[in-house]
Amino acid sequence: MASSNSYKLRCSIPGHEMDVRGLASAVFPDGAFVSVSRDRTGRVWVPNSSPDKGFTEIHSLSGHSNFVSCVCLIAPSDTYPRGLIATGGNDNNICVFTMDQSQPLFTLTGHKSTVCTLSSGKFGTLLSGSWDTTAKVWLNEKCMMTLEGHSAAVWAVIILPEQGLMLSGSADKTIKLWKAGRCEKTYEGHEDCVRGLAVISDTEFFSCSNDTSIRRWLVTGECVQVYYSHTNYIYSMAVFPNSQDFISTGEDRTLRIWRQGECSQTIRLPAQSVWCCCILPNGDIAIGASDGIIRVFTPAEDRMASVEDLQAFEDELAKTTIDPKTGDLGDIKIEDLPGREHLNEPGNRDGQTRLIKDGQKVEAYQWSVSDDRWMKIGDVVGGSNQQTSKSVMYEGKEYDYVFTIDVNEGGPSMKLPYNLSEDPWLTAHNFLQKNDLSAMFLDQVANFIIENTKGLVVGPAPPAGGDPFTGGARYIPGASDERSGFGGDPFTGSGRYIPGSGPNPSAPGGVADPFTGGGAYRQTATNIYFPKTDSVTFEQANSSQIIAKIKELNGDAPQEHRLSEEILESLEKLLVSVSEPNPSRSPPTIQEINLLWKAAHWPEDIVFPVLDIMRLAVRHPQVNESLCGESEGVQLCNHLLSLMRPEGRPANQMLALRTLCNCFGGSHGRALLLAQREAVLSRAADLAGVCNKNIHIALATLVLNYAGCLHSQPDLDAKAQCLSVASRALETVQDKEAVFRLLVALGTTVASDQTARDLARSLGVNSQISKFSSVSDPSKVAECCQLVLKELQ
Repeated sequence: MASSNSYKLRCSIPGHEMDVRGLASAVFPDGAFVSVSRDRTGRVWVPNSSPDKGFTEIHSLSGHSNFVSCVCLIAPSDTYPRGLIATGGNDNNICVFTMDQSQPLFTLTGHKSTVCTLSSGKFGTLLSGSWDTTAKVWLNEKCMMTLEGHSAAVWAVIILPEQGLMLSGSADKTIKLWKAGRCEKTYEGHEDCVRGLAVISDTEFFSCSNDTSIRRWLVTGECVQVYYSHTNYIYSMAVFPNSQDFISTGEDRTLRIWRQGECSQTIRLPAQSVWCCCILPNGDIAIGASDGIIRVFTPAEDRMASVEDLQAFEDELAKTTIDPKTGDLGDIKIEDLPGREHLNEPGNRDGQTRLIKDGQKVEAYQWSVSDDRWMKIGDVVGGSNQQTSKSVMYEGKEYDYVFTIDVNEGGPSMKLPYNLSEDPWLTAHNFLQKNDLSAMFLDQVANFIIENTKGLVVGPAPPAGGDPFTGGARYIPGASDERSGFGGDPFTGSGRYIPGSGPNPSAPGGVADPFTGGGAYRQTATNIYFPKTDSVTFEQANSSQIIAKIKELNGDAPQEHRLSEEILESLEKLLVSVSEPNPSRSPPTIQEINLLWKAAHWPEDIVFPVLDIMRLAVRHPQVNESLCGESEGVQLCNHLLSLMRPEGRPANQMLALRTLCNCFGGSHGRALLLAQREAVLSRAADLAGVCNKNIHIALATLVLNYAGCLHSQPDLDAKAQCLSVASRALETVQDKEAVFRLLVALGTTVASDQTARDLARSLGVNSQISKFSSVSDPSKVAECCQLVLKELQ
């Protein structure tokens, strides 16, 4: 049972280098727990007897090649009397460890994307959920069944006490009950992704969701209670032994403790995302957050941190900054806020927040019932100060405007609520979807909003028109311009790049009815980054240096690997013909192409300049057809993939990636790479972990080219892989150009495809990329990121 005492900090454990994504209480040793993190490790912690009442790491778990996202404990058995630890990761694998070994006892493979949730049952049964939309049941190191039925990522799974019953929660907003591999029931009620599940008893369970609610369900299907207190996504929850009281954590920076159906205590953390929680056998609570720190809270006075440590925690919390856009604090008008004297009045409930004005600063305070005082929880930044019209209530919410729209004469009217802080295009899109109206009205509805709000727009000023990719050469969407150098290719700076060029219709005089009224509408292009459907290639080269390097390496090569003069001359002739376009020059011959292929099998430590010639050559139509055709194409792919092995040489990895990117320049190359997509992208994704800027840019370009080819195709599996690879790469890639190209790839994948957007949301792309929305240099990163986030709203 949850203690009636208030919880306070016991200790902070800076045990991980990145987000702590999963926690689980262990059976052995006594009081121990396991944590897993994006830093690719798991760690086992045991309580120590030091004065700080903390925990000591007894060993680290390694075995995943990418971040670890979930953990669970498999109950003790005769074979493993201390139980086992199972971890799931972004490498699509599940690693299973003994309690005293750092390397996996065995690894379970079968999921096609990130394993993000695990639950264990009787007799060693393990249930896993994945971004690949499936759940899998494992026993004795084998996959016994795959549970298929969700249409989006499976974020939560749990095995119920009654044998054979399993639950899965998904980004498709539903929960499914499974028995013997068959879906017996689907629970509907949540309005957004289901993120967590927790067992109450044989007949009841909890669920939590991105919709900020927690629901209590009967297994028979009825939702018997809904709990509200969180103000943002809820990521995890755990139930106390009394099967009534519980805890929850989420994106609103809080741990909340619930007693008798009410939120009795709110503990704020100096980290935005509180990803996970678990209840220890003694009733203490461990939580993991986005700052990489595990914090343990206790109701027992003898285990509480020292006065000095409690004050240090409170000071750290007070120094944090709060962005009101997280939804926790609402709209802020500094002139309407009270001063510090407002803190003399007591709060009404634990966790109540109050904003006060201190000069030109806005500070946030939270009421603590146990301490009978207001505690500072941070400084508020980015509050809005827009002028707004008088608020209008609609469906229980306040809006700046609520328009009445008559679609058909004599038919029912529709309400269109709008706030000045919203994007008019997104509002129009949501209005059309909600009312099942044709997307052809999007322009008219958005323009109707713009005209009727009298130009009162909140947000950043429009870009000045510089080229969005290179920063040079003015770029003016929707207008013709014959100036020399205008509209350079956004990636390479060469060639004309004029999205949306052509005449614009004249603007209407007055406000046109969005459905029936006449009058044209002048659309201003708002997105100059994606979708990008033409391929991006690597063109730059110094032919003389390439040939000189080949001759140098050839002179030092062992006799059995030395290239003949005939091959060297052929390579030089081929290089000149493909790198210096000239109509009078004869095209590459079949013999030259065959000798290039032969030279490409030089030893791996010296082959890189030959790969550079191949990278340039595959752009030529005849080379593209010859090397990428039906018979030779698979061999080319396999050879390049072998050079891209994670343990391979960085120069070969980079040039192989660039060659694949350039293959997209011809129809045969595109067809080949689409046919070999799964293998190519899987191998390329492994190179995100290589610390090399040029490799990351080439990887990002490859994903972008695939996204461009798939943009108009309804191939969800292919788009899912693009999203997954881009998402994985963004976990490790630091170079801003690579990040930018990955963002364009994401935008291209989700643009005009609702299913792809839903999939991206289910993969958590929104929260993953939001950090790039504030990048100031280069500005194109933030601008593109903000547009992708709008697509995903």
